[in-house]
Amino acid sequence: MLSRTAAALVPAFGRLTVSSDPGAGLAPGSIVVANHTSLADPAIVLAALHRLDVRPVVLAAAGLWRMPLLGGVLRREGHIPVHRGSERAAEALDAAADALTRGRLVLIYGEGGLPRRRDSGELAPGPFRTGPARLARATGAPVVPLGQAGARRVGSGGAAKQLAGLATAPLRRPALHVHLGAPLHLPEDTAAATADAHGAVTRAWAVAAQRAAG
Repeated sequence: MLSRTAAALVPAFGRLTVSSDPGAGLAPGSIVVANHTSLADPAIVLAALHRLDVRPVVLAAAGLWRMPLLGGVLRREGHIPVHRGSERAAEALDAAADALTRGRLVLIYGEGGLPRRRDSGELAPGPFRTGPARLARATGAPVVPLGQAGARRVGSGGAAKQLAGLATAPLRRPALHVHLGAPLHLPEDTAAATADAHGAVTRAWAVAAQRAAG
């Protein structure tokens, strides 16, 4: 339902296009690692993956599960809450590993949060947390880098600016682009794996940013 809803709504807010590198694929049991720039980009990423007939399990901030309606959908569809900064933080990776062993694709945001910059300018991925590297090491799953651009033109900045962006996006119809890189297997070392994942997502984002700007 979540992916289907995103696929239905996103075209009303912008012009979504999707591309991929040669050899890019979304095999069952893969980890999709994406960049995070806006509250709007999860819907954009889900809509793009829906076009590719992929409905991933999403790791997202646990606070979303407390929201009316959305929380119920997240629970029913088996998405995974991340309790950052708590003793329960590791539970998310355990649940993600279980989903991967069942052949599901798992979507995780490498940065683990949004940038603080408040204007709508495009942003390269910030430093990654170690979660994607640890999950890949624990499961041996391939990592598919995903770069998205244009979401900040739908919504960015403070609450008032976010609402204004959403209200005017159907009129402005900003270009939104999602690009998939070729799958890679990360090295065992956590620091090296985190750097490799960050580099691959940054390259995918650069393609997406260029195409969204064009």
